[in-house]
Amino acid sequence: MTTEGVETVFLETHNWGKAAKFMQSLGFELDFETDHNSGQFHARGGPSVFIAEIPEDREPGLELVLKVPDADAFQADPLIEVVTPFEDTHYGTRDMTVRDPDGRVWRLQAPGKG
Repeated sequence: MTTEGVETVFLETHNWGKAAKFMQSLGFELDFETDHNSGQFHARGGPSVFIAEIPEDREPGLELVLKVPDADAFQADPLIEVVTPFEDTHYGTRDMTVRDPDGRVWRLQAPGKG
């Protein structure tokens, strides 16, 4: 089984308020906001964008999260380096990380078990 494209784009920011206003000025709509300076946006026809505020002493990152319909049915090609196998997350999904040939880590996300 393969991935089904980009599920979400995960961005880190030093200023949640400014980042949220920037996304909305680009036409993204806020789906929800958390109580810890993060939230999810969407635009018509594309993946969601989740933004989380991080401390000033950390470099903001960007991560593409690929969609997997069923973690139990997913079989990684032997050429793919699995960094972490599928694990349950605190936000209700199952995530796996893999490394590409250039050393970048990619996150694969499947629905949770329950």
